Amino acid sequence: MAITAGDNLNSVPAPRKQTLNTNYLDFTGTANSWGQQYLPDLMEKEAEVFGPRTISGFLAQIGAEEAMQSDQVVWSEQGRLHLSYKGKIIDGSGGTTGGTSVNGQAACIITIEKDIDGKALHSNGHGIRVNDLVIVSDTTNGIVKCLVTKVTATTAEVLPYDRGAATLSASATAESVRILVFGSEFGKGMSYVSAASSRGANEPRFQTFTNKPIIMKDYYEVSGSDASRIGWVEVSAENGQSGYLWYLKAEADTRARFNDYIEMAMLESELNDSSSVIDGATDYIAGSASGDGTVGTEGLFAAIESRGNITTGVTGVNAATDLAEFDAILAEFDKQGAIEEYMMFVNRSTSLAIDDMLASMNSYGAGGTSYGVFNNSEDMALNLGFTGFRRGSYDFYKSDFRYLNDLATRGSINAQSPVNAIRGVMIPAGTTSVYDQTVGSSIKRPFLHVRFRASATDDRRMKTWVTGSVGAATTALDAMQLHFLTERCLITQAANNFMLMK
Repeated sequence: MAITAGDNLNSVPAPRKQTLNTNYLDFTGTANSWGQQYLPDLMEKEAEVFGPRTISGFLAQIGAEEAMQSDQVVWSEQGRLHLSYKGKIIDGSGGTTGGTSVNGQAACIITIEKDIDGKALHSNGHGIRVNDLVIVSDTTNGIVKCLVTKVTATTAEVLPYDRGAATLSASATAESVRILVFGSEFGKGMSYVSAASSRGANEPRFQTFTNKPIIMKDYYEVSGSDASRIGWVEVSAENGQSGYLWYLKAEADTRARFNDYIEMAMLESELNDSSSVIDGATDYIAGSASGDGTVGTEGLFAAIESRGNITTGVTGVNAATDLAEFDAILAEFDKQGAIEEYMMFVNRSTSLAIDDMLASMNSYGAGGTSYGVFNNSEDMALNLGFTGFRRGSYDFYKSDFRYLNDLATRGSINAQSPVNAIRGVMIPAGTTSVYDQTVGSSIKRPFLHVRFRASATDDRRMKTWVTGSVGAATTALDAMQLHFLTERCLITQAANNFMLMK
C-alpha cells in the first residue's frame, strides 16, 4: 500500500525567528499579502459614505396610486371655454377683392388657421358665428373690434365698428392675427339664422389622451452555500436589514435599486415614435405591434415637453433664477389654468439661485446681513435658505430634488450635457376634474397619479416572491431567487399647468 502525502501542508516551521507572511493569518484573502503579527482593531460596521442612497419618494409626495385592469389608460381633458384663434387677413382692402359688400363696404376676409394654443381646427371648422363680436389684433392694424357678417368652415368676414379702420391691412405671415370672440349683437326681431349663413350651435371640445403601462422586472440570486456563510463585516441596508450575512446586503440593495427604478422610469420613460425600431418585433420587448406609441410609456418629463411648458431662463440656458424668469413663468401660467399653488422640485444650483434671489430682496442684503428683524440677532445661526415665497397671486414651495443632484442618477447626466440639463420641475398642487372612461363620469384626481395593474387574483403594484431550495423549498435549485415585478404607468393630467426648468 502506498501513501501519498499532500504537498500543501503547513508542517515545517520557519528556521529563523522573524515575521514572515507564512507565520500569521492572511486578512485580505490573497497569498503573501499581509505579514503582520498583531491583530488589527477591526471596525465591523460597514461605513455608510453616501448617506441615503435611494431617490424614491418624489411621486409619493405629490401623487396617488390607483389600480387598473387594462393595457391602456384613456382620459379626457376639458378644452378652453372661450373662442380664440390664430389667423391671417387674406383680404382687407375693402374694395372689390374684399368679402361680401355691406352698404357699399366690402367686409375683410380672415382665414382662421388654428386655435389659440396652436392646435389644428376641428373637422367641422372654427366656432365663430355670424353676428359675433370679435377683437382682431395684429402688429400692423393694432386692436380692431368688428362684427362678423359671414363665415365658412375656415374663414370669417368682418366689418370694423371703427370707420377709421374700415380697411384692414393684409397679413404678411401665417397665424399673425389673433381673433377673440367677446359677445354678439342682433337687431330687433332677428333670428339666429341670417341671410349670409347659418349660425350653428357650438359643441364643447375636449382632448383625449392615453398612456400604457410597462412591465419592470429584476431578481437576485444567491447559492445555498453562500446564504449560510457568515462574514466578518456587519452590513446594513436602507430597509433596516443588518447582520453578518453578505447576501442580506445584496438582496436589500437589489430591492432598493428596483424601487428607485420604478420611480425613475415614471419620470424618464418615453413612448416610441414612428421612426423608432423598438417595436416589439424582437425578443427584447415581445408582444407589441410595430408602430408609434406601442412600446414604452410616457413619463413625467416627456409629458411636460410634449404638452406642458419649458423655461430655460430669461438670459439663456441654465440661467440664474431671478424675478424676471419667474415673472415670465407667471405670465405663462396666467394663460393656462392659473392654479395658484406650485411645488418646485429643483437641483442644488437652482435652489441656491432662488435663495440668492429672495435674499437680494432685502435692502441690506447687498451690504451684509441685517439684524434685529424677528429677533435675528448677530448671536443667532443665520438661516440663509427659503422654503417658499409668493409672487403676484402665486405661491411657490421649494424642495431639493435628490434625483437631480446625485452623481449616480441625473446629476452626472446634467453635468455632461448642460445644454439639455433638467434643473427642476414645477407641479401644481391640488386636484383636477377629468372624465374617466372606465368610471364613466367626471372625477377629481391629483394632477399626477400612478396606475398599476391589479385584479382580484393578481396585484402587480409591487410583486415579490422567492423560489429555490433555501428556506421554504419550492424548486430543486440549490439557491434562493428573489423576484421583483411591477406593471404601471404615470398619468400626467393638465400638463399645460406644469413647467419644466431646463
